[in-house]
Amino acid sequence: MSHDQPAYGLWLLVILNSAIFILFAFSFFKPATARDWRTFGAFSAFIVALFVEMYGFPLTIYLLSGWLQTRYPNLDILSHDAGHLWSTLLGEKAIRTWVSCISPATSSWPMAFTCCPVPGVFFITRNASMRWPPLGLTRIRHPQYVAFVLILFGFLLQWPTLLTLAMFPILLVMYGRLAVTEEAEMRAQFGDDFERYAQRTPRFIPRMGNGLTTG
Repeated sequence: MSHDQPAYGLWLLVILNSAIFILFAFSFFKPATARDWRTFGAFSAFIVALFVEMYGFPLTIYLLSGWLQTRYPNLDILSHDAGHLWSTLLGEKAIRTWVSCISPATSSWPMAFTCCPVPGVFFITRNASMRWPPLGLTRIRHPQYVAFVLILFGFLLQWPTLLTLAMFPILLVMYGRLAVTEEAEMRAQFGDDFERYAQRTPRFIPRMGNGLTTG
């Protein structure tokens, strides 16, 4: 099939998009320790892998090309739209019906998945200077990790790939273990003050109807 413009091999877009999201996260997260850099590095690796498949080389589409062309003979796997696998697998009509329920004002279905990245960006900007007691106003103990997960999950929904699907649960485990390690350090440093803070502030999921707490 012919294409008016190349859908992939756009490595400049890979670099620009990756740089924008990574630098944005860096400007707020400001990694200082080796642990911070590992956390930030894992986030960056996911972002790069995402945009490489989105604009550089569609590895997932390439690996699934035989199955996709057998099941969807009219699918142009070299088109950029083929990268939106949910649209291919579930059907454009089903996707648009679902999107109209969760986001009636959304004119383009991929834009609806900003429901995850946008809160993630808000968490990063809102809690950029927060670490440990005194924390200021917060509903959860690890807003920075929740922010990263929301952003990555939103991208995963919008543009699923085999590599990012494999990376996502690994990142969840990594962030969970980092949170537990940090809390052990804070418990040793702040003792009862941290225990009281932990008792009234959930680790990842805020309590419904619970007012903001001060650290």
